[in-house]
Amino acid sequence: MGLFKMFKEDVDVVFDQDPAARKYLEVILTYAGLHAIWSHRVAHACYKRKFFFMARVISQISRFFTGIEIHPGAKIGRRFFIDHGMGVVVGETCEIGDNVTLFQGVTLGGTGKEKGKRHPTLKDNTLVATGAKVLGSITIGANSKIGAGSVVLHEVPDNSTVVGIPGRVVVQDGKKIRTKDLDHHKLPDPVYDRLEEMEQEMQRLQKQLEDVKGVKQDVD
Repeated sequence: MGLFKMFKEDVDVVFDQDPAARKYLEVILTYAGLHAIWSHRVAHACYKRKFFFMARVISQISRFFTGIEIHPGAKIGRRFFIDHGMGVVVGETCEIGDNVTLFQGVTLGGTGKEKGKRHPTLKDNTLVATGAKVLGSITIGANSKIGAGSVVLHEVPDNSTVVGIPGRVVVQDGKKIRTKDLDHHKLPDPVYDRLEEMEQEMQRLQKQLEDVKGVKQDVD
């Protein structure tokens, strides 16, 4: 597919995904996610031809204007859509399939330990919701969804829904997955737990103080 035909397809997917999109001119001029994708198409073309410096310059200019950082080495398929997009980061060795959607604040990054392929692979038709982090050389299966705020560190099968920190599969192939310790409405709160411990300690000390006062009164 030619570059300009791909640009046209990138615009069309905005109308498919975003009900707020009204006119072509509005989308072309005001959608930062679209600008970031177009910049990446050009930067990646330079990167493949080993014009690495030019590729990084284009990438950084795009980052400055859009708030979206996509390394020029990342491989991105057709009909890629970034909704809102501020704070999105896509690493160098990411591989993204067709019909993939990312929301604002998503990170497709590395863990800092790997060499070579160190960023995620997202297969076709995946969706990564607001603020989710997908880290390391892992694969997110086709037709899968990553819940908002999740941190995914392990492989995800096809047709799955992942939520939580760390991310766990809660739905696969349309069926709920039962997990003993998966109780997301009771996530740990270290501040509350510490305050609870302090309150129990104060009650214990108060009881000891009352016992000492009682003994003293008996002696008197």
